Amino acid sequence: MKKILQISKFYYPKIGGVERIVYQIGEELNKDSDFLVDVLCCGKRGGIEKVNQTKVWRAKTLWNFLGMPLSFDFLKTFRRIRNNYQILDFHQPFPLADLALFLFPARAKIVVHYHSDIVRQRFFKIFVEPFILNTLKKAEKIIVSNPNLVKTSPTLRKFQEKCVVIPFGVEISKFQNVDIKAVEKIRKKYGKFVLFVGRLSYYKGIEYLIRTMKDIPANLLIIGEGQEGNKLKNLVKKLKVAERVFFLPFQPEEKLIQFYHACSVFVLPSIYRSEAFGIVLIEAMACGKPVISTEIGTGTSWVNQHKKTGLVVKPKDVTGLKRAIKEILGNQKIRQEYGRNALERAKEFFSLRGMIAKTKEIYRVL
Repeated sequence: MKKILQISKFYYPKIGGVERIVYQIGEELNKDSDFLVDVLCCGKRGGIEKVNQTKVWRAKTLWNFLGMPLSFDFLKTFRRIRNNYQILDFHQPFPLADLALFLFPARAKIVVHYHSDIVRQRFFKIFVEPFILNTLKKAEKIIVSNPNLVKTSPTLRKFQEKCVVIPFGVEISKFQNVDIKAVEKIRKKYGKFVLFVGRLSYYKGIEYLIRTMKDIPANLLIIGEGQEGNKLKNLVKKLKVAERVFFLPFQPEEKLIQFYHACSVFVLPSIYRSEAFGIVLIEAMACGKPVISTEIGTGTSWVNQHKKTGLVVKPKDVTGLKRAIKEILGNQKIRQEYGRNALERAKEFFSLRGMIAKTKEIYRVL
């Protein structure tokens, strides 16, 4: 049996793209008798618990600094358990974990899931970069979600020979199995609408999507929560589009799938490289929906292929985004064609089964 420890900032029930990938790997691989996968992460309270199939070591967090948890308990726990595993899989960016490996080298083989560069905390990056590079140097393999990230990341350029592209995936059949009556009920309530799903964070560019709504003949549904919530709601009032912009909290997966099917187009208007992939894009595509994303040099414009599965526009470009939304909303033939292509691309490249199989192979080789 291969014993693997995934190391991540947070874990389920915390909601986020990285947390979802860590959860999927743990749950799926623990169904295979050849693997035992545990997780080490930070949390408000320390302790050990079993989350479904996965054993989770939660280190008590003292406080958060620039979005990064700080925890002496994490360092102590890492030191105590690091040599109980054959493989340590670090989900970066997580500088505290890189510091732990620097202070307490491990006998295990090292794998890194490189999710994104550190973008916003550039001053902070100066101090933590040596520890990040130390982890990447020790890594046998660096798993990235898309080829664009390998090409455009200043950090990954130094380690291209170690990089392996394994796209994130979803359970396609789950997104196809939908309650049609529930979908029609949503359409009846909200009419024709544009959909956004995700954290209300600085890098998502939601304000630029909201600004398009003055001239878009449809409603906008924003599903998510986060620090930018009040600011975005104030912008909606200021622009006098409150009657056509609706804010909803995060939805259970079954309900969220219904919203994907009910929308006319899905938009992810991210403006910074913190958005390294955009799992919500493949969720919408798995529902056969055309998508609009931005060109920020990451996976968003690799997942969504311009004029095939949807449209790609410049970040922060309200005029370009408005034009793209109008083009898809106003042309049923294009909308259906992009939607069909999106579903086919999701099936071919972004299945959960494919992601798990390729991840298993990396672990087996090591």
